[in-house]
Amino acid sequence: MLGFDRITFDSNIMAGQACIRGMRIPVSLLVNLVAHGKQPSEIIIEYPDLQIEDIQQSLEYASWLASEKVFPRILENAA
Repeated sequence: MLGFDRITFDSNIMAGQACIRGMRIPVSLLVNLVAHGKQPSEIIIEYPDLQIEDIQQSLEYASWLASEKVFPRILENAA
């Protein structure tokens, strides 16, 4: 998937949420921790199975999702 090799989806893990390398660590958790001021080194202390590349790729994935383009629907007879 677009080079996100550390992000996995499995319906049996966290109900199919985007997770890190098949672990029960959702991408959304990592993005939320960073958004609230946690440093990657602090996150890795709390989650020792993580690597710095996991956090980086989580942020890249979130950025990719946020860059999705939305095209407004043009209504007919809207005049």
